[in-house]
Amino acid sequence: MALLIILITYFTTTQSCQTPDDFVAATSPGHIMIGGLFAIHEKVLSLGVCPRRPEIQQCVGFEISNFLQTLAMIHSIEMINNSTLLSGVKLGYEIYDTCTDVTVAMAATLRFLSKLNCSTEIMEFNCDYSYYMPKVKAVVGAGYSEITMAVSRMLNLLLMPQVSYESTAEILSDKIRFPSFLRTVPSDFYQTKAMAHLIQNSGWNWIGIIATDDDYGRLALNTFAIQTMANNVCIAFKEVLPAFLSDNTIEVRINQTLEKIIAEAQVNVIVVFLRQFHVFSLFSKAIERNINKIWIASDNWSTATKITTIPNVKRIGKVVGFTFRRGNMSSFHSFLQNLHMFPGDNNKPLNEYAALLSACAYAKDSDLSQCISNHSQGTLADKADKDIKSNFSLRNDFLWDYTEPGLVHSIQLAMFALGYAIRDLCQARDCQNPSAFQPWEQIQSKCSKECSPGQMKKTTRSQHICCYECVNCPENHYSNQTDMDHCLLCHNETHWAPVRSTMCFEKEVEYLNWNDSLAILLLALSLLGIVFVLAIGIIFTRNLSTPVVKSSGGLTVCYVILLCHFLNFASTAFFVGEPQDFTCKTRQTLFGVSFTLCISCILMKSLKILLAFSFDPKLQNFLKCLYKPIPIIFTCTGIQVVICTLWLIFAAPAVEENVSLPRVIILECEEGSILAFGTMLGYIAILAFICFIFAFKGRKLPENYNEAKFITFGMLIYFIAWITFIPIYATTFGKYLPAVEIIVILISNYGILCCTFFPKCYVILCKQETNTKSAFLKMIYSYSTHSADSLTMSHASLASTSIGITRTNPSSAGKPAAWQNSMELQAQSFAYICKENTPGLSKTLQRKRISSI
Repeated sequence: MALLIILITYFTTTQSCQTPDDFVAATSPGHIMIGGLFAIHEKVLSLGVCPRRPEIQQCVGFEISNFLQTLAMIHSIEMINNSTLLSGVKLGYEIYDTCTDVTVAMAATLRFLSKLNCSTEIMEFNCDYSYYMPKVKAVVGAGYSEITMAVSRMLNLLLMPQVSYESTAEILSDKIRFPSFLRTVPSDFYQTKAMAHLIQNSGWNWIGIIATDDDYGRLALNTFAIQTMANNVCIAFKEVLPAFLSDNTIEVRINQTLEKIIAEAQVNVIVVFLRQFHVFSLFSKAIERNINKIWIASDNWSTATKITTIPNVKRIGKVVGFTFRRGNMSSFHSFLQNLHMFPGDNNKPLNEYAALLSACAYAKDSDLSQCISNHSQGTLADKADKDIKSNFSLRNDFLWDYTEPGLVHSIQLAMFALGYAIRDLCQARDCQNPSAFQPWEQIQSKCSKECSPGQMKKTTRSQHICCYECVNCPENHYSNQTDMDHCLLCHNETHWAPVRSTMCFEKEVEYLNWNDSLAILLLALSLLGIVFVLAIGIIFTRNLSTPVVKSSGGLTVCYVILLCHFLNFASTAFFVGEPQDFTCKTRQTLFGVSFTLCISCILMKSLKILLAFSFDPKLQNFLKCLYKPIPIIFTCTGIQVVICTLWLIFAAPAVEENVSLPRVIILECEEGSILAFGTMLGYIAILAFICFIFAFKGRKLPENYNEAKFITFGMLIYFIAWITFIPIYATTFGKYLPAVEIIVILISNYGILCCTFFPKCYVILCKQETNTKSAFLKMIYSYSTHSADSLTMSHASLASTSIGITRTNPSSAGKPAAWQNSMELQAQSFAYICKENTPGLSKTLQRKRISSI
């Protein structure tokens, strides 16, 4: 039934409790009942110094903020019932007004603990309450720690879950004394610690404290005193006010506290652990006395609209407060906007609010709160107002302005935590039956399953922090406890962790080890190359006097080249094994210098061959001037020595730990300077290219003595190997990077060794008939005769062409006569020399080539 048809003949603030049902503030049926405890009124009506009869007193002083907390619980239950969380199961509620009084709250608790479906509303005495079925399955509340502790001690008998949305006393965390107590707000330990840090960081060291004389106030005061002492902050005074407004001495104590504040003029910072109605009275009187201080607010009143709307409240000074985490309030705002449509049959606080709103219909918005407070202090007589609905509509924003988002969010968390716990229990039970489970079973149930070590909590789209998914820790992260909010990061440079790890593991140090199969294969090839070098040296030594060995430049040159090949093969051993500074510096230097010396010697051989078989007089004269074997070899090699020396001095290669890979540390040689490394290889490439040009020029030498052709092939193999090496080396990483360079060294070294010496060894061992002086001279004579004839024909053709050009050149017209006569004489003389002296020239050239070779 809507509020529009509510008929109120004579309405008192709260009717006397004639029957147990009269004691209920708001109720709604459901398969599973949830109890609620809220201080909707700020005090009980005192009839004397002390009660004379054990009866529940009348409550007065309607608290709008606490009424909103009741609405927040009702709204949360409506949200759960309208969702798919408890499919087919409806939550009901039974809410009681504690009137900010412990005795009233305990009376409500007895109603919660009464036996289900018992008409006498009694609680049985049992030795074992494991199978006892009370009216409600859980309790939300109370707000004040003093009341919460008293209620919790009674609920402990059945281990009934009690979820508080506001009680922050640190002692409630003691699971031995309060085993069934839960809360959706942090304890005062964290709040007092934050306050102490704020005071210390602000440079304040002389402060005052005001607290209530109850468990909440005393515990918060003691905890805060310990925190401030640790931060070298001194407390000038500690004032304690009566906890309940029903205490007649409260006004006196507030006046005494204000006098203390005025007397302690040097105290400019006051920490306040009070309830809202205490702060309202304290600030109202402080404004009258022009007291201006810095007030540090506890979460009880830091965001209270009742405080911020005190007239001239800015005159009290500055307020720095701590509050709870906020959530999404849009749904609750819509609920308040449509509150006039909500049935009020079983909701006495809502009916009282409607009557108070009607009584204050003509009050201004700024005076509405005070009007409601004044009317709710005694007996209210009113009659039905046809405009109640319109009053609600006009005052829609009034309740929203008094809403404390942190508390509303905490109440929503409490209800949804219970909802998820009930959902888990109802998965295998018929929860439409109120006896489906016992209250204590919910304590073992959670909204989400516990995240095991190796996992972390991931909050879902829901706003509730109690509901989350368990996700595995990613690679290089770990968690070693249950229900961790975040995975911890391993030290990436030295440790790693697999997915869903509970610890970090040390990275293994890797390098191209001697035991590695690829390293063994490459070293075996290097060793085979050394064997080939030694075998070739022995063969050449035993055949020293043969033409093939002599034509190779003699044993000295061969030994130098073979020594270079030996060193090149040996240098590969420095690329294997654990890198050391010495091996890093030696391997590149040894290879660079030895390979340069090898190419230099081959370059001189190519130059000598070209000189021996060149029939062009001009080219022959140039090659004779250029051919200085020892100076050129020393110069070419010396330049490489200088390059390597500068490299070692200014940017020497060194051992480096490559930690970029996730699970291993690669121990490798860092080249120090890529420029120096490239310069060394580039210089070798230049020498090889010059050698290739000279060898290519002499590629058409006699078939049995065509060493230049094989040198050309050797240089081509070198170029192909190193051109391929550059992109592979740039894109390869890890422990097999040195193997890439070993392979290229082996390919280029084998290519030059095979092309330079294997054909000669083949002639020495397999074609001994051609390795004689007579056969050698015959081959050279035949080649020289053929070359001379070709040259003679070439010269004759040139002479004929020259004469023809002289006779027919029309361009000579206009030239001086002396110049024309000179050209004709030169052409005739050249033709005569070619014609008359060709046989003599052929014989002369033959003798010169044989002598040179």
